[in-house]
Amino acid sequence: MKTGFRVFLAAFIALGASWCGFVLAPVLQLGTEKQTTVLNSSDIYPEQRPGAATLGLQVYRANDCAACHTTQVRQDGVTCQISLTSLGKNEPAEFKKFIASLLELPQFRACSNSVTAEFQAWNGELPETVTNLDADEAGDMIQHINAGGCKAEVQVVATGADIARGWGSRRSVAEDFLWDDPVQLGDIRVGPDLANVGARYDLNWQLQHLYAPQSLVKNSAMPPFRFLFQVRKIGSTPSPDALNLPAAFAPPAGYEVVPTDDAKNLAAYLLSLRADVPLYDAPFTREIVDTNNP
Repeated sequence: MKTGFRVFLAAFIALGASWCGFVLAPVLQLGTEKQTTVLNSSDIYPEQRPGAATLGLQVYRANDCAACHTTQVRQDGVTCQISLTSLGKNEPAEFKKFIASLLELPQFRACSNSVTAEFQAWNGELPETVTNLDADEAGDMIQHINAGGCKAEVQVVATGADIARGWGSRRSVAEDFLWDDPVQLGDIRVGPDLANVGARYDLNWQLQHLYAPQSLVKNSAMPPFRFLFQVRKIGSTPSPDALNLPAAFAPPAGYEVVPTDDAKNLAAYLLSLRADVPLYDAPFTREIVDTNNP
C-alpha cells in the first residue's frame, strides 16, 4: 500500500512539473508581455490586428495549417556587415591598395581571402560590402576606413538557415505572438515558415496560392483550399475580387473564381504576419555606427 502511494505521488509530481513547465510557464510568460517599441524608433510593435485578420486566425486554426507550417524563425547569431558608402577623394584603385594594407593587420587576416575576392573585379560602384566581422573587429575596421578618408557603415545582420532562406530578418520572439490566441508555433515544415509571410507576398498572391498552390509554386505539396472559393457564372460585369488564374487552373469560359469571406479573412491573417522590425531583444539594426564619428 505504501509503495503504491509513493508511485502515485512520484507520477503526480512528474506530470505536474511537466505541465507547469510546458503549459503554465509559457502562458504566464506571454500573458505578461506588452507592446514594445521598434529599436531606434518610437513606433509601437506589434500593432493590433484588424478584424478580418483576427477572424482569419480562426480559419487558419480550423483548417489545421499549423500541421504543415511553423510560425517561428530560428537564428544562430548575428554578424556585423561593413559597407563602403563613400570614397571621399580617393579613387577605387587607391582604396583597393588601402584595403589590401589593412588585411595585413592580425585582426583582419581571417577575412583576407574573402575581401580580396570581393574587390578583385570592383569598379568603384557604391555601396559595396567589404566583409562580415565580429562587433569589436568591425568597429576597428570602420575606424581605419574613416581615418583613410573614406566612409563606411555597419549593419547588424541576423544569421541562420531560416534567415538565409528568406523566411525572416531575425528570430521570432514572444512579442511577435502578442495578438495570437491561440499561439500556433507548429513543429513540422512540410511548407515554409510563415512568421514573416506577409512581408513576402501581396493579397493577390495569397488568394491565388490558397486556390491553386501549384499555379505559383511548382510541385507544391500544399493541397488546394478551393472550398474557400466560389466558382460561378460571370454576371453583367466580372467581380473585382475574381482571381486572375493561369489557363491551366482557370475555370471554364464564362465562369470566375471568387474568394469567400473565409478566404479573404485567411489571406488577411497571412498578410498580418510581418515580423520584420528590429526589437531590443531581436535586433538587425541598420546603420548602427555614425560614419562621421565611429
